Amino acid sequence: MIENNQLRDVYDAIADPTRRELIRLLAEARELPLHELTAQFQMGRTAVSKHLTILKEAGLVIDRKVGRETRFRLNAAPLKEIQDWVAFYSKFWSANMLRLNQLFEEDEI
Repeated sequence: MIENNQLRDVYDAIADPTRRELIRLLAEARELPLHELTAQFQMGRTAVSKHLTILKEAGLVIDRKVGRETRFRLNAAPLKEIQDWVAFYSKFWSANMLRLNQLFEEDEI
């Protein structure tokens, strides 16, 4: 379910490895300025800004201006949608693993 303030799908936003790394970096810090985030990648400031914009459109990143600097922080709430989706399929895999274990046990007898 996409909230009204989200312009982009959360799944689309986390599909890119660079954006997943940005999420990880922001999860480890309270807030980071753009130049510190850019230093973590082998790409320019503009490319990192574009990735942050996509995360912002999905509601995953919040930015604020402090003087001439823009700082970013993670808003993990939209990730709940992904957690719920994975949890649903986790039940599927647990049931299949239980059946597989039963087959192995039957085969050993």
